[in-house]
Amino acid sequence: MPSGILLLDKPRGLSSNAALQRVKRALGADKAGHVGSLDPLATGMLPICLDEATKIAGEILAGRKRYEFTVALGSRTSTGDAEGDIVETVPVPVLDVERIEAVLAAFTGAQRQVPPMYSALKQGGRPLYELARRGVTVERAARDITIHALELAGIGEGALDLAVECSKGTYVRTLAEDLAQALGTAGHVNRLHRVWVEPFEGMPMQPLDPLLDACRAGKPPPLLPIDRGLPDWPAVTLPDAGIERIRHGQTLGAADLPGGATIIAALPPGSPVRLLDGAGRLVGLGEVTGFSGLRPRRIFNL
Repeated sequence: MPSGILLLDKPRGLSSNAALQRVKRALGADKAGHVGSLDPLATGMLPICLDEATKIAGEILAGRKRYEFTVALGSRTSTGDAEGDIVETVPVPVLDVERIEAVLAAFTGAQRQVPPMYSALKQGGRPLYELARRGVTVERAARDITIHALELAGIGEGALDLAVECSKGTYVRTLAEDLAQALGTAGHVNRLHRVWVEPFEGMPMQPLDPLLDACRAGKPPPLLPIDRGLPDWPAVTLPDAGIERIRHGQTLGAADLPGGATIIAALPPGSPVRLLDGAGRLVGLGEVTGFSGLRPRRIFNL
């Protein structure tokens, strides 16, 4: 299989890593990495970068994400979702749309969020969830996040259906608990679906079982090209001599960029760019220097 990106529709009940390993084996990839973990309870878009595409996983990880989720009101669980044990029950007050939307508006924008104990974040080299399973709770530093949009999709019997567009690092389970508390009750997530990961908004996903069946039949699905994950990065075409130099880690000056000097000159230092050969194929990622030059950041062996 060529290097590229696969947009998996992760099924419920499977960890992100377990889904990743199945895709990796089915496609015969040497390397694979997923972009943004989904809890076993969660479904939806899980971008999987295969082989050389793993070099841009961190760039995609920084993008926005959109989720649809349901908050079950009246109870809090040990994990913040339906997979944990109920640790607290609280009466649910009468809620109307006006009050709910006022609370949602208060949670929109830049803010700080304390990650849950049941998370893959590490402290002292150990994932927090390992400590949580032993009943140990430790202090966690709050992190900067942004809620770009938070919308009410429906009100059910003791539950709210919501949609959120958020930044990297946002824990929807924590958001659900905080929202429920602001509404005068407790709550936990009992449904979570990731609609998209930027920049793949609106793109089709591959369900896992049909994907595995297709691979067994010798008809694996096509992968997205690597630079589809970086659509907003300007492209600079390099001459053969320039490609050879960046493959050796050398910085290029304006004189070495006959086809891209104008593009580079218009960008501030530190700006990322895609590096293409004369046929338009991706050969690497670069960064603009302070003298209208270019230094390599990543080189692809395609």
